[in-house]
Amino acid sequence: MNNKTVKRVVILGVVAMAGIIAIQSYWVISTWNINEVEFNQKVNLALFNTAKDLADLTGASLPARDVVKQRTTNYYIVNVAFEIDTSTLEYFLQRELESLAINIDYEYAVFDCHNDQMVYGNYVSYSPEEKKHIQLGNLPKDSEFVYYFGVKFPARSGYLFGKMQLSIFFSIILLVTVVFFAYAMAVMLRQKRLSEMQKDFINNMTHEFKTPISTIKISSDVLLNNDLVKSDNRLMQYAGIIRDQNQRLNSQVEKVLQLARIEGRQFQLKKEDIVLQEIIPLVTASCMIAVEKAGGKLTVHLPEKPVVISADRLHLTNILHNLLDNAVKYCREVPVIHVELEIRPKKAVLKITDQGLGISKSHQSHIFEKFYRVPTGNVHNIKGFGLGLFYVKNICRAHRWSLDLESELNQGTVISIGFPQASI
Repeated sequence: MNNKTVKRVVILGVVAMAGIIAIQSYWVISTWNINEVEFNQKVNLALFNTAKDLADLTGASLPARDVVKQRTTNYYIVNVAFEIDTSTLEYFLQRELESLAINIDYEYAVFDCHNDQMVYGNYVSYSPEEKKHIQLGNLPKDSEFVYYFGVKFPARSGYLFGKMQLSIFFSIILLVTVVFFAYAMAVMLRQKRLSEMQKDFINNMTHEFKTPISTIKISSDVLLNNDLVKSDNRLMQYAGIIRDQNQRLNSQVEKVLQLARIEGRQFQLKKEDIVLQEIIPLVTASCMIAVEKAGGKLTVHLPEKPVVISADRLHLTNILHNLLDNAVKYCREVPVIHVELEIRPKKAVLKITDQGLGISKSHQSHIFEKFYRVPTGNVHNIKGFGLGLFYVKNICRAHRWSLDLESELNQGTVISIGFPQASI
């Protein structure tokens, strides 16, 4: 699957899921609004009928307008313009609400014009256990009327949500679907990236092994056709080539095996006290030949005071070789490398700076991943498996050293290794 296809799938998927979410949200909001309007209409009708029943019972008449006034979303004032009997009021209230299928808890209070306060009537509950979780008694007065009563529905929101169970159920299913889709897309993108990395790895491995294998084959043919190897300088040269190339091939294989052990947590560090001023010159000396051959320059700045760390000598040497080898391979024209050891409070920092190709910001977060190499298309001028920096990262992690990378494209790279609690 190419990049364009993946982008189309991701974009169409995101648009489709956004559309479904928008439709579902609109449906839920519309359902809530419809239920809310229906509830308000039924409550208004029930309260008006209650007031009418009270008026018919007492022989009074209702006001011409503003009989039912909604103060808040769940609190209503009913203007009757005559005195009210609370027991009769509760009977008519319950009857009218039940007749309209409004089976919801409510409380009511009657305004006493003599004391100028609301006299609490009762809390009528269809589910007594819910009463413990509801704040009751907050039925404020109204300055506009003289004879009225107030009705409040504390569980109004829960009642409306209860009528939306089907909508909520489908919304939960939709949420699970969206999460699954996001997870599936993440897995697909990750698998695609891994597939590309695997493909690049196979290509790079083929190019990396082609030269040593061919050289070994040619040298072996020559050796097999001549019995006087030691007496012939030319054959000794071929023998040397076989040895060097075989060591190179063996080194690559060993690196893969070491990484397999690291990932399987099957390797153990053989730590010892190492003076960095002793091991760094040994590593840079072996790299100096390649630098001078390329016409470059390698400078080393080390403090006079010895810096002693606890480390595995083999792995420390390997990661330093890897970093210097990368600095040589990824130069722009000629390698210019500076190695510096800084002494800081309770810590020593080794910096390897080059003026090479650099790494763009988009690739820096992946540069220490296994098999990852900065994409170069079908060009394989710089050989490698993409294992070196992955190995460096894991060795630093095993030693609990810090590893930092600073790089700008075409400006070079600085890799820093921090050795905490170094004996200085």
